[in-house]
Amino acid sequence: MAASLFHNVCLTSPLPGVLTACRDDGPLRQEPVPSHFPSDPRHHDDLNRVPGKSDPVMEWSLEGVRELVAGGMQSMRECESSALGTGLCLLLLFVWYCYRVGREHSTPPALHGAYSAEPGRGVGTRAALTSPEIGGGAKGRPAAGAEEQNGFAYCQSPECFRCGHTSEGLNQRLYHSLQDYAKRYTWAGMGRVHKGVRDQGRYLSSRPSIQKPEVFFLPDLPSAPFFSREAQKHDVELLERSFPALLAEFESVYHQPPARAGSPLPPGWKANNTPHGQWWTFYLVNQGTALALNARRCPRAWRVLGQLRTFISNNVFGNACFSVLSPGALVTEHYGPTNVRLRCHLGLRVPPGCELVVGGEPQCWSEGSCLLFDDSFLHTAFHEGSMEDGPRVVFMVDLWHPNVAAAERQALDYIFSPGR
Repeated sequence: MAASLFHNVCLTSPLPGVLTACRDDGPLRQEPVPSHFPSDPRHHDDLNRVPGKSDPVMEWSLEGVRELVAGGMQSMRECESSALGTGLCLLLLFVWYCYRVGREHSTPPALHGAYSAEPGRGVGTRAALTSPEIGGGAKGRPAAGAEEQNGFAYCQSPECFRCGHTSEGLNQRLYHSLQDYAKRYTWAGMGRVHKGVRDQGRYLSSRPSIQKPEVFFLPDLPSAPFFSREAQKHDVELLERSFPALLAEFESVYHQPPARAGSPLPPGWKANNTPHGQWWTFYLVNQGTALALNARRCPRAWRVLGQLRTFISNNVFGNACFSVLSPGALVTEHYGPTNVRLRCHLGLRVPPGCELVVGGEPQCWSEGSCLLFDDSFLHTAFHEGSMEDGPRVVFMVDLWHPNVAAAERQALDYIFSPGR
């Protein structure tokens, strides 16, 4: 009896139209609904279902999807006006976005005036240091009629990086040049440079009056009016060891006869505007461009520049020159173009009564010794000695700030490359 019950099991089917599924040591079979069950058309469909065919539950799910889609279409028809408005708004936003992107990419990736993002179109000073014949002096000279002040040509031309730096398009061009550099090389290490280029207008306008670079401010750099000689120990010691050679070459170019009748200036020298006295400069490198004629007159000084490790030789922030202040001369207070450099003065001739004031801190030069200072701070210089004391003479070189990383230097050389 127990065995018979075990082998003849009847299970109630959950499907409509099926009463039981009995197993008697054979395949399952479905029994039709007895006649006393209520009649339902859906049940008749299920009675004819063939095993293996699609499940009626799936058919009901697909039908539900169809009803959902139909309901959604009906809702759209009922809210046609609001849907149309939303579509128009999205279309206008898309058109505005395309306009902005197209406008940005239509701007050439050249820097303001003299700059361009294309390499190889100008000769950097580092390449010229091995050959003074490379790089003509014309690139480093100001245009005719330009007014010279504080060692730079204040020509009010949009092509000059110092004079035209207030142009509205400079920040945008700097940013495009940085983007071009990153596409060619890498974004690695560009955090501060990107931050500085992106917010340059805000940095330059909000800086305190004691430090206010005129062209480019790199954020998060340690700043002080004067730096210890240890900041650039190798280059400082090299310059100080070269003191006799540099002094001799200064004497040779300073005591030449005037370049032309009626001018007190020897060949290669420039006069800068000062309220009192005379301030002359003899540039070997001016705004990153080598002056070949002057370099040929000073081969030993040129060789020293080539041995410096941190000399700014490939961008417009780099200069190297002999600087002379006559007795009674005063250099008007002014700011340098950037805080990424340190200006180094090697004293060649330092009579009494000469002083350099940077950020309100006075210092005196010393013959054969270097002074390192950040010329983005407000600074001035004067010579209050007598005529018998003679001029104050320094050899001036622009070096990289020690906290500007190698990757940042490479990017800044690219962005501010001269002669393009």
